[in-house]
Amino acid sequence: LAGGVLEHTLAAMRAKAPAATGWRAWVGPGIGPREFEVGQDVLDAFLADDPATRRFFEPRPGLSGKWLADLAGLADFRLRRAGVKEVSQSGMCTVSDPQRFFSYRRDKETGRMALLAWLDPV
Repeated sequence: LAGGVLEHTLAAMRAKAPAATGWRAWVGPGIGPREFEVGQDVLDAFLADDPATRRFFEPRPGLSGKWLADLAGLADFRLRRAGVKEVSQSGMCTVSDPQRFFSYRRDKETGRMALLAWLDPV
């Protein structure tokens, strides 16, 4: 996210439909804020882009230099900053729900998730 993947995707979609309005986004299942441990480098990358993103990081208790990141919150923030007015979130954590989701961080096995993006004709 720090590299701008959401903003670049949105820009490409806007280029395909320049007259479109009412952009909406849904943030699907992903690693939750109690599970997504990152290093100082990730925090620094987000802060360099926008210091307001600090609120999406909490120090990891007992581990110096480690942070818990709210990935869905960061996605919401960046989408809204890019002009998306309606952002919905699933609230589902892939790590804490092994019956429904794979998680490499949890299981050390890869799996696949899908992204759906489309433009509705007006």
